[in-house]
Amino acid sequence: MSAPLEIRGLSARRGDQEVLRGVDLDVAPGEICALMGVSGAGKSTVLRSIAALQPFSAGHIRIGDVTLAPGALPGEARLRPLRRKVGMVFQAHALFEHLTVLDNLTLAPMHALGWPQARAEEVARELLASLGVLERIHALPRELSGGEAQRVAIARALAPDPLVLLMDEPTSALDPARRGSLGDTLRTLARSGRALLISTHDVDFARNFADHVAVLARGVLVEYGDAATVLTEPQHTATRALLSAPTER
Repeated sequence: MSAPLEIRGLSARRGDQEVLRGVDLDVAPGEICALMGVSGAGKSTVLRSIAALQPFSAGHIRIGDVTLAPGALPGEARLRPLRRKVGMVFQAHALFEHLTVLDNLTLAPMHALGWPQARAEEVARELLASLGVLERIHALPRELSGGEAQRVAIARALAPDPLVLLMDEPTSALDPARRGSLGDTLRTLARSGRALLISTHDVDFARNFADHVAVLARGVLVEYGDAATVLTEPQHTATRALLSAPTER
């Protein structure tokens, strides 16, 4: 079986600056891959490129049977197949503050994917229940705790039943107990056959819950392998520097 997520030769620029330089990475079904590196290494650019939130300059990204090519982003109508295959959870959750939890979950399925309201609400309720936040369905984002907001954001990303789930620094605002709970949730999601790519500085979280670790340094993928091996016996100076740095939260 081919990987749900395949990245080959991914390069990206920001003005005259090369942000990514020839990144190759696969994430298999049922796998959690931690994308690691110091701030500015290019982690968020990888995620945003996969989700077609920003263009890239070379290489290709394949998600299932959808392939993204370099150059200007296609219009949203052409990106609809991708939106069904990729879910993204942003670092700050990015919930719409004026909408209830239910409306946050149903907005994209109804307006971007064309689902009828009844189907969108049924899926939303099932996801919220599975993540333990169904009782918050009529709350506004400002009424949620940090952990609740994160679970709602995960539910929103899962609504289209994507092949690939992307998360940007998911543990940055969580205490140790909530980090463990999140890790357990992600392992359950991976067992359903999804591919998870998680940008994180959190070495302990990656060690405890990731299957593989990919380390970026200045836009280059410098180390990749089994999480326990990479984080215990790092081979690259960038990985060793990451492990010796204070955890950023």
